[in-house]
Amino acid sequence: MNVHTPEHDLKPSREEAEAALAVLRRYADKAEDAELADLDPALVPFRDGVGYPDLARDYPEAFEATEAYRATLPDLQNGPSSLIRGENRAIQHVGISNFRLPIRYRTRDNGELLLETSVTGTVSLEADKKGINMSRIMRSFYAHSEKTFSFEVIEAALDDYKADLNSFDARIMMRLSFPMKIGSLRSGLSGYQYYDIALELVETDGVRRKILHLDYVYSSTCPCSLELSEHARRTRGQLATPHSQRSVARLSLEMRQGSCLWFEDVIELCRKAVPTETQVMVKREDEQAFAELNAANPIFVEDAARLFAEQLQADPRIGDYRVLASHQESLHSHDAVSVLTEGTTFANDSLDPRLFQGLFHVG
Repeated sequence: MNVHTPEHDLKPSREEAEAALAVLRRYADKAEDAELADLDPALVPFRDGVGYPDLARDYPEAFEATEAYRATLPDLQNGPSSLIRGENRAIQHVGISNFRLPIRYRTRDNGELLLETSVTGTVSLEADKKGINMSRIMRSFYAHSEKTFSFEVIEAALDDYKADLNSFDARIMMRLSFPMKIGSLRSGLSGYQYYDIALELVETDGVRRKILHLDYVYSSTCPCSLELSEHARRTRGQLATPHSQRSVARLSLEMRQGSCLWFEDVIELCRKAVPTETQVMVKREDEQAFAELNAANPIFVEDAARLFAEQLQADPRIGDYRVLASHQESLHSHDAVSVLTEGTTFANDSLDPRLFQGLFHVG
């Protein structure tokens, strides 16, 4: 049986479309707006003959976005799974990074400091979900930002945005620079040392972990270089100096449930492990004292990792931990590095290709 397609079902040619458009524009040039709107409201923009709508160009300061109006706004993040681009897979972390706000921190001596803090907040995203409304993470955090920091406050913020976004895993990281007044070695002067600190609250599969990261900057004198220098002095009367360099250790540690671990506690733990912390205020007697202190504590990068681990291992408030150490060599054109981990939290067979570049300290 032959089926004959009616002529009006055929796709018009480009020439026919151009002719129809010319007729429509001639009609629009002479018709009143009401006539066009009655025919089809979409035809009103053809009044100018360029197909561009006649839009208001002044900012509408008096306009109010009512609840009814907001309900009409498109929401692509919560769109159907058909809008997903790429592989339809779950995403472990999606959110926002480096939004900043002032947070109050309590110090060990019960004083408070208001410090600029960079916050990263992420949640997991299930397969078949297009995306998340990222501003909800910020709104949840701001709702608690006026309170003095504690992990309980951060847990409340995490609970809020996890519920808002209907997610099963979530994470908050807060980065700050913590000032602590440090005395000089001999002159009696003092000045502020600043410590890069990051705090993490991580929830995975219903289990929450509290993690603290701290960068400690110290001087490392090479034991081999020290012995060779002394050998030159002793055997040949040759003046020689051992090489030492600015070094950085990043301590990452999981805090045991119910424990209280102050920033100052971790800083003092680092000093106990490696006492050659870089100095703030220095007179000549302090410089000489620092040279003597380095000579009394020569360390390879392997020694540094083990010395930090010794202190972390001995503190009952600390669970799993990781020590990253980088000695930024003055002898070589490369750095000496080490990684030491305890437990499963920080264990990783693969290293970030730029992991140690992040330990480069700029004064």
